[in-house]
Amino acid sequence: MKSKLLFKSLLVTPAFLGMALLGAASANASSSSLESGTFSFTTETQNLEFAELSNEAVTFTAAEAIPVDIAAADLIAPVQADTTDANLVHETLAAPLTVAQAAPNANLDQIERYSEPVVGVDSMGQVTSISQLRDVQPTDWAFQALQSLVERYGCIAGYPDGTYRGNRALTRFEFAAGLNACLDRINELIAAATQNILTREDLLVLQRLQEEFAAELATLRGRVDALEARTAELEANQFSTTTKLRGEVIFGLSGAFGDEKANQNVDIDDNVVLAGRARLNFDTSFTGRDRLRTRLQAGNVISFADATGTNMARLGFDTNTGNDFELDVLSYRFPIGNAITGWIGTTGLAADDIAPTFPTLLNSSGQGSISRFGQRNPVSRLPDGIGGGLSINFSPRLNLAVSYLTDDGNSPLPKDGLFDGAYQARAQLSYTGNTFGIGLSYARAYMPGEDVNLTGSTGSINAIRPFGAVATSANVYGVEGQINLGRRLVLGGWGGWFDTERETGGSRSADVWTWAGSVLFPDLGARGNLGGVVFGMPPKATSGPNKDRDTGYHLEGFYRFRVSNNISITPGVIVLFNPEHNDRNDNIYVGTLRTTFSF
Repeated sequence: MKSKLLFKSLLVTPAFLGMALLGAASANASSSSLESGTFSFTTETQNLEFAELSNEAVTFTAAEAIPVDIAAADLIAPVQADTTDANLVHETLAAPLTVAQAAPNANLDQIERYSEPVVGVDSMGQVTSISQLRDVQPTDWAFQALQSLVERYGCIAGYPDGTYRGNRALTRFEFAAGLNACLDRINELIAAATQNILTREDLLVLQRLQEEFAAELATLRGRVDALEARTAELEANQFSTTTKLRGEVIFGLSGAFGDEKANQNVDIDDNVVLAGRARLNFDTSFTGRDRLRTRLQAGNVISFADATGTNMARLGFDTNTGNDFELDVLSYRFPIGNAITGWIGTTGLAADDIAPTFPTLLNSSGQGSISRFGQRNPVSRLPDGIGGGLSINFSPRLNLAVSYLTDDGNSPLPKDGLFDGAYQARAQLSYTGNTFGIGLSYARAYMPGEDVNLTGSTGSINAIRPFGAVATSANVYGVEGQINLGRRLVLGGWGGWFDTERETGGSRSADVWTWAGSVLFPDLGARGNLGGVVFGMPPKATSGPNKDRDTGYHLEGFYRFRVSNNISITPGVIVLFNPEHNDRNDNIYVGTLRTTFSF
């Protein structure tokens, strides 16, 4: 088996290394498109997880639940109150989804092309006349005449730096665009004036310029009319003025290797697989301050838990719906005054939607850690999906998030419903400074016997079910944080303690512990990239009737290479030492090449 493992590792390793080298070699070419090193304080980077990696510094509101990128220079941007809404991060549901957007759209392409500044661009589009190829020189009478009008009436904004460069030759079409802007400005001045403001000489100059460039002005105004017609068409046929579509697609080339499955005397199922996951978010706002999220999800990424004999080997993006689309999230976020945000959800609402997670760069399954354990502290993975919560800002830096969540709150059957089934009542106090962030949490949880999953399918089976399939309650305590040491180095970590009790068949208690530390390298090689190492102890039953006999460890390394604004490639490897916290088990290795498309 070891020779077989070695052979397959040699086959897969060049793919991982090759992609990493490709990232390093191509870094300069793509560095202008994206800046990552950003710290996404997204309480939701998560689940559609597009921490849309922007190159702008954005402030983070601890109560917010949308992906927001924080510049690497400000590891933890202070929670700042918005003048319009202290609870919502600056989010605009602009660019409405329209019928035209559902297909290749010439209208939108033309709008984008014609929205460029008319003065100071290098190209004004298709050449429609041979006369356009003759430049208007700074020494020409027309150039000097228009420059004189510009200086007296301020009718052209000029180049991006606010100047009108008198030493640059223009094409006739560029010159006509400037002249047209000047004519419009002068018409405005005449209409608003109570007395004559133009001299006779200036009017004569304008008349001569119009005659000289009549053909170019006609072409330009024709394009503007066409643009206005297409804009009106889009507005008449738009799907919703308040709904925005966001999507993410993941392709994963993955494999698990080792001698034997954990706690089983059988070989690991070690075939390399190719699978994917697709998510579509429809975000709708009714007031500009709220958000209704509807997410559809489909995938065929099968968990490696069965293939390896342990949930410790699970990838962060595994999702298997048989490639059938299903409703994954249905939640509504709304402001209550200026300092409180409320959440309610009937599907897919999680604790990390309402409270921030640290380290934030790991939380996204599409852009962060490659493993389920490495994404975030397991104390936040108690029963969830249905329920609600509040996020309260006491100050720009201090936030309290409280939530009550269940996983069968839609069922009226015994041991189900909002208050008789599995639930968690959780509170988290978070502080977010300029270079430091920390969260302290407490949760009270209960799970009926047939529904016990204490650690969200992370860690050993004894940690997941300390007493087996027996009704279990727990007091759960967590701490997590991160610190920025310079622009390109982030240290993070978390710890958790599950103080559990058996609810039926006798009074017994058990302790479950977990911890992890991480070192992250934003902008490694080029802007937009991210290197990371995570090391920790997956949840372990340290006492109780099913105490784990030894201690196992999780070691993970990954490198996210940003190909463009919308594509990233992440090779990564997970090593499990003493899987299931049993030193009799052989080490298990999981490798993946994750490619993420976001739009």
